[in-house]
Amino acid sequence: MPNAFLYITTVLIWGSTWLAIKYQLGVVAVEASIAYRFALASILLLAFCVLTRRSLSFDRKTHIWLALLGLCLFSGNYFFMYIASGHITTGLVSVGFCSMVVMNIVLSRLFFKTSISGRVVLGATLGMVGTFMVFWPEVKHFDPSDSGFYGMTLVLLGTLCASFGNMVSARNQKKGVPVMQANAWGMAYGALFMAIFASFNGVAFTFDPRFEYIWSLFYLAVFGSVIAFGCYLTLLGNIGPEKAVYSVVLFPIVALSLSTVFEGYHWPVAAVVGVPLVLFGNVLVLTKPGTFRKVARV
Repeated sequence: MPNAFLYITTVLIWGSTWLAIKYQLGVVAVEASIAYRFALASILLLAFCVLTRRSLSFDRKTHIWLALLGLCLFSGNYFFMYIASGHITTGLVSVGFCSMVVMNIVLSRLFFKTSISGRVVLGATLGMVGTFMVFWPEVKHFDPSDSGFYGMTLVLLGTLCASFGNMVSARNQKKGVPVMQANAWGMAYGALFMAIFASFNGVAFTFDPRFEYIWSLFYLAVFGSVIAFGCYLTLLGNIGPEKAVYSVVLFPIVALSLSTVFEGYHWPVAAVVGVPLVLFGNVLVLTKPGTFRKVARV
C-alpha cells in the first residue's frame, strides 16, 4: 500500500482512540483492559494468518525478539500511559508522548546508524513546538508537584518504552519477519505479560457489560491495534522509524478535532497558531528536498 495511505490511516485511527480509551476507564482495571485489548487483537490476527496460510513458525531467537516487541509496544508503554493519565491531563500526556519523535531519531542513529538530516530535525522541532502551543493552556497550569512530576515521569518512561518497541520492529523487519505475523505474536506476548503483571499485583479480571465498554474495546482491538499498528509498523519499515514516528504529533490534532465535535472543545489562540506549525513540520519530514521547487515550476 502507498506510504501516504498508511500514514493517513494511522493518524486518523490513533487520533480517534482517545475517545475510545475514555470509555475503558472506571470499572475494569487498566491492566485487565489492556490485556483484553491485545488478547482479542492477537486472536484475530492469528486466525487471519491461519486462514490466509501465512507461516506462524519462527525459531526461538525470533520469538525472543517478538516477546520483546510485545513487552515494549503492546503492554509496557500502555500501562505507563494509562496510569499517567490519572495524574496529569491527557493534553500533557500528548505533549510528553511527542518526545518519541526525538527518541526515535536518536535511537535510529544509535542502533541503525541512520543519518539525521537537518530537514527532519527542523520538521520534528516545528511539530513539537506546535503541539506544545496547542496544549499551552494545560502546560501553563502544570503543577510540578509530586503528583504532576510523577505523571510526566511515567509518560516519558512509556514513550521511551514505545520508542524501543519501534526499534525492535525495525530490526525484525530487516531480518525478514513479516509485520502481520510479528504483530500477531507480539500482541499475544503483550497480553500475556500484562495478565501476569496484573495477577502478581492482585488485580481482579472483571468485565464491564455496558455497550460503551464493549464497543470501545472492539474498536481499540480491531482498529486501534490490528489495523493501525499494521499500517504504522509497515510504514516504519518503509520509511524508517525517524520519519514514521512523526505521525505521533498529528494524533492530538485529530483527537482535538473530534473533541470539538463531540465534547464542545473550544480552540484557544495558541492552538490556532500551533496547528499550522504541526502541519508544516509534517510536510518537511515526509517530503523530499526540492519538492517545493518542483511544485512551483508546475
